[in-house]
Amino acid sequence: MIRTIVQPLAYEICECSDGSDAAATYDRERPDIVLMDIGMPNVDGIMATKQIREMDQKAKVIIVTAFDDDDLWKAGMQAGACAYVLKDDLASLAKLLPTYLGEGNAERQ
Repeated sequence: MIRTIVQPLAYEICECSDGSDAAATYDRERPDIVLMDIGMPNVDGIMATKQIREMDQKAKVIIVTAFDDDDLWKAGMQAGACAYVLKDDLASLAKLLPTYLGEGNAERQ
């Protein structure tokens, strides 16, 4: 479903199997936007977001997750995510991507 939303807006889409793969792929590819899940094997999405932001302070990471949890939202924002979107509300992701958040704005959808 997420690929269906992203495909019309993307020149290229890279998919990763876990957080360490996501960080390595970011370092190699430097995509415009990263859509990050939280629940992944080995390195979770919060830690991967932190690693990506340590590599590049301007990286745009949007957490897309099933976890509607204030503590995880806070952890994601502290790690450097610029938005937190729930998988059961992918319409907000579709609205968010084209306009993308301005630098420094954090939103929860």
